[in-house]
Amino acid sequence: MALIVAMDDDETIRSLIVAALRAEGYKVLEAENGARGLEMVREHAPDLVISDVNMPVMDGLAMLKALRADHTIQAIPVILLTSLQEREHVRSGMTGGADDYLTKPLVFEELLQATAAQLDKHLMRQSAKDTAVDSAIDHALQEQKQQLIRVYEKRLLSELEGKWPTADTSTQDQKFANATVLFVDVVSFSALAEKLSTTELSQVVHEFYSNAGNTVYLFGAYHMQFVGDGLLTVFVDSTDTDTVNSGLRATKAALGLIDAAQRVQAFLVSHFPGRSLPRFEVSVGLNSGAVTLARLEEALWGTPQILPVGDTVSACLLLQKQASAAGWKIAMSATLLKAVSKHIKSGRHKRFSAPGRSSALKGTELLGLSL
Repeated sequence: MALIVAMDDDETIRSLIVAALRAEGYKVLEAENGARGLEMVREHAPDLVISDVNMPVMDGLAMLKALRADHTIQAIPVILLTSLQEREHVRSGMTGGADDYLTKPLVFEELLQATAAQLDKHLMRQSAKDTAVDSAIDHALQEQKQQLIRVYEKRLLSELEGKWPTADTSTQDQKFANATVLFVDVVSFSALAEKLSTTELSQVVHEFYSNAGNTVYLFGAYHMQFVGDGLLTVFVDSTDTDTVNSGLRATKAALGLIDAAQRVQAFLVSHFPGRSLPRFEVSVGLNSGAVTLARLEEALWGTPQILPVGDTVSACLLLQKQASAAGWKIAMSATLLKAVSKHIKSGRHKRFSAPGRSSALKGTELLGLSL
């Protein structure tokens, strides 16, 4: 049972939050200010902290700063609660290490969804601790913080000051006129997390991501990072792989990832017999086009971060999501299909609606390589 510390000086709101969380089966401790809440966090080491920003004695931002400075509790995820009128608090909270924020008045369905999402991420991070996978997940979580800031910048438009990354850092970006983006997502991760213990889930995470990492690097991946439960990889043409273009190498890697998922499924059957576990399944999106690896100078962590950006990346993520919903294992864009069509076996073709885009995404189901 997950333990949550909820902080809010408004007793009515705090009581509603606690009641909603307990109704979902969570164990909840409550505090009326940040100072008392921080004491509870240090004493009980909860799985999640939910905190209002404006509180007496110690506000939510000060509490967050103290939490992140304490190495014994700094990895605990934090969701901040604030109002849309307190936009500077939102920005300060996200750059200060918050994992998510919700605006008041609260929609309790959104609160429960955000809580479940952060607990899932925290579980994945804990299960991979002290391993090579842990390092990759830490990197992915840092990237997610930057992506969240970008989302909030766009949501609040010109009302939030400043844009990121700045023009001063753009000269250090790596720009590729034609690269291939691969995104693989473990679609059954949440279902497996419900059935397996943290130790068992850690074994599954090790098994897949060690296979996945070996596969993408075998085919010459240039950049790799974790995004949520998925893995984002960029392939570029280079001198040591000039006999096989980036599109075909990424295509072969995608097929290799499906094989890796099948090996993990066999691992589940052999190591957890009779458990009636969900199948270990992944889906893959492939797209090609212009990609920029943006170098982001991030003051909080002290080291630059690399973030793949551009429509090619966004379209790849959307294509994977839509194709997964359609039951496809691998979907490639029409752009990539033109480059590798003579080398592959294709299946269904479909125009996928893409929320937020002016036109549909044309996708083709990848079945295998032609002989």
